[in-house]
Amino acid sequence: MIKILRKHRNWLMIVIAILALPFCVYFVKSDVSAIRQDEFARMYGRKISNIEAQRDVKLFQLADFLKISDLIDALAPGSGEFNQRAPAFIINLTVLRHEADRLGIEPAESEVVDAIKKFTGLQGQSGFDPAKYDQVERNVLPSLGFTDEQLRELAHDELCLKRIKDLIGSAVSFPESESKSTFEQLYGRNFVTVVHVKATDLTKDIKVSDDDIKKYYETHQSELKTEPKRKVEFARLALTEEQKKLKDKERIDALQKLADRANDFSQALLEKGADFKQVAAKFQLPVETTGEFTASAPDPKLKAYAQLSQAAFQLTQREPTSDPIQVADGFAVVHLVSIVEARPLALDEAKQKIVDAIKSDRAREMAMTKGRMAADALRNAVKGGQPFDMALQQAGGLKAEKMEPFAVADETDDNKPAEKPQNQPTDMMMIKNVASQLQSGEVSEFVPWIDGGLIVRLEKREPPDPAKYQEAKAKFEADKLKQDRMLVFFEWLRDRQREAGLGSAKG
Repeated sequence: MIKILRKHRNWLMIVIAILALPFCVYFVKSDVSAIRQDEFARMYGRKISNIEAQRDVKLFQLADFLKISDLIDALAPGSGEFNQRAPAFIINLTVLRHEADRLGIEPAESEVVDAIKKFTGLQGQSGFDPAKYDQVERNVLPSLGFTDEQLRELAHDELCLKRIKDLIGSAVSFPESESKSTFEQLYGRNFVTVVHVKATDLTKDIKVSDDDIKKYYETHQSELKTEPKRKVEFARLALTEEQKKLKDKERIDALQKLADRANDFSQALLEKGADFKQVAAKFQLPVETTGEFTASAPDPKLKAYAQLSQAAFQLTQREPTSDPIQVADGFAVVHLVSIVEARPLALDEAKQKIVDAIKSDRAREMAMTKGRMAADALRNAVKGGQPFDMALQQAGGLKAEKMEPFAVADETDDNKPAEKPQNQPTDMMMIKNVASQLQSGEVSEFVPWIDGGLIVRLEKREPPDPAKYQEAKAKFEADKLKQDRMLVFFEWLRDRQREAGLGSAKG
């Protein structure tokens, strides 16, 4: 895989540049007309050029490869895709470096060297692994256009981050009384009743007139189109049944050989006048051809390979062949056969889609209104001493569901991850979060969810075994303190972004 990256590094840099540009609109938060073609954003009275942004995206790639989790979690928090988090990394790295310079933070040379040796991606069974460092220096860094100076750069940034977080977090404390109360909230047994208000239950009562349909069509005509279609052919390079049984280094070696072959196949397709099927035949690779399909309904031949379906819609008549794409037990290369572009839908064609959209919108609005009114009525009824079941009837005949008792936080052994319960409701995490904020007997406000929303009543909370608190106290308090300090750091980061003038630049 590293060899593929090296051979395609110029192409990768172009892709990185393209990925970075669209997200500047979100992060700069200024008029699109105010964004110059040669700049990513404006901070501290100067522009961050696209070239600078591209370089920082590559630093993010390197940090991700080396698993520098503290830096990544602080500057690009969240679990989204790489390209969704990259703009945050660019902005926050700029803030970090500016503030470190302002505060006079300058790690010593020995600290930088030690930090590099502690990068997770450079560790072996006995700590720092020189062989891994050598591999990164010879293969990974050149593929990104970097040298070992960028390792020092990331180590410097990580050390500056740590000192700033220590400085900011030093004022955060965690009193004993708060510790015990929070522990009980997280690990006590919650007995909860949940009232769901579902939008789908309300759609049957919604009537949509011809006038409604016409008005919707007129205002949304540009959005009402057929889905574009693609037809592709693809060749797979897969491990043999025997190779699939290999483990560890032997399996990696087998995959590397397959990657090299996939790359050779891809390079051969770049030759002038190359025919996909003829080149595949030379490499003794069978070619499969799909029918026409849409992004929402992939061809049956691609259902097991979501990556190929996604790649198909990135191909164009000008660039009809993909680079090797890693799939289960191998690689694949996709070639575009034909395109059916999206076209506007006539009113009759769009009618059912319009009816569904109108019903869905109105049902959500009705669910929100009904849910808020019901939550207010239930809270008032409970405060007045009225039985909960009677209050439910008066709130529109809503039904309540008693949940199995649960703790908000899963109890886990450090060496044994918690198992996810079978058949757990999709909104269980939301229910837990809401319940954790309630006291015994309280009813929550209406909480919007995917299909309408929900109301939570905490009947009671049984405290955890006191002995468990004493056993877990030290680790719990350390984890909670770390979490609180991280929240303070993020608040500090948002303040510093505003001070940097992010989003205020014009012209």
